[in-house]
Amino acid sequence: MSTVALDVEAVRARFSALRQPLAFFDGPGGTQVPDEVIDAVSRYYRESNANVSGPYATSRRTEALVAQARLTAGEFLRCDPEETIFGANMTTLAFALTRTAGRSWNAGDEIVVTKLDHDANVSPWLELAHDKGLQVRFVDINEDTTLDLDDLRRQLTDRTRVVAFPIASNAVGTLSDVRRVVDLAHEAGALAWADAVHYGPHGPIDVDDWGVDVLICSPYKFFGPHLGIAFGRAELLESWRPYKVRPAADQPLGHRFETGTLPHELLAGFVAAVEYIESIGWEAIQAHERALGERFLAGLPEGVTLYGLPIMDGRVATFAFNVAGVPTADAAGRLGDAGYAVWHGNYYAVEVMKRLRLEKAGAVRAGVVHYNTAEEVDGLLAAIAAL
Repeated sequence: MSTVALDVEAVRARFSALRQPLAFFDGPGGTQVPDEVIDAVSRYYRESNANVSGPYATSRRTEALVAQARLTAGEFLRCDPEETIFGANMTTLAFALTRTAGRSWNAGDEIVVTKLDHDANVSPWLELAHDKGLQVRFVDINEDTTLDLDDLRRQLTDRTRVVAFPIASNAVGTLSDVRRVVDLAHEAGALAWADAVHYGPHGPIDVDDWGVDVLICSPYKFFGPHLGIAFGRAELLESWRPYKVRPAADQPLGHRFETGTLPHELLAGFVAAVEYIESIGWEAIQAHERALGERFLAGLPEGVTLYGLPIMDGRVATFAFNVAGVPTADAAGRLGDAGYAVWHGNYYAVEVMKRLRLEKAGAVRAGVVHYNTAEEVDGLLAAIAAL
């Protein structure tokens, strides 16, 4: 157990957004941002707003910012900065990169996805399969919502080209056994393609240690601006033919897959968000979230059905649940009226909800991040009990 304590009041003092009378348990849909991120975006507009390649000061400052953002992305993902790619969001990057990856695939080739995935790691593959005559296979999940690795093994063939999977479920919080999934994919000669969007605010990403070939995440889920970031292994990116305009440079390597002018102000916010996380430290963040997650699980009132693991081992502090006799939308609305921001529906986790037989009703979702407090968790539990 970590001995690093998180001063949650000092953390919250850095977020002007947290001063309003609303407890934010909607982090899975997008976290609040600290003031230093807002300031970085504003400062860019005030002092450096220009496009790159201009022979003047603001353009040179923008070029320096882009270079710094790429270095920061490399540090955050634990990869070479040239292996990083910026885009509008994870979904846009996923559609672009899946189509790029599949350019050389043939009819009958196979793609493996999971029933634990957000649809942004499923539909791009379905569309590619539709266009090129590929087959998409779905890996099942166990009753406790963990990935069925035996089923994954059964789904793999010599025609498998990629295994796409989530690091953590955005619906039920379940963590994947990343190294095992990667090993199985590579043993089959397939790419390991990871969605780290939901995991991003909860723990460190290390693409080198995990061995993934592609990974995509979104800074707006880890206290930054709306943006997408991808990692692609260098040898893989070198082998792909990118969709790009002819004048676009070939270096840095990841830049070949970036279309149009980058959102420079958001890159400034991204750098500030990573610096913010580094100032807190993952050990303190994870210990605090685990304690709050355990508090939530221990305090769930009678009449509540939890979907997913009933303990914090093997999950992040994201909880899907329903309250007996209360329609999902009503429950979420009444909790919102009581001052607790939660979500409801399927949160684009289409296959998870089908597997849980919740495709019509969906579930309420409460997500804990490190700026939440024990008092907020207790208040949410009391509000759930009062539904």
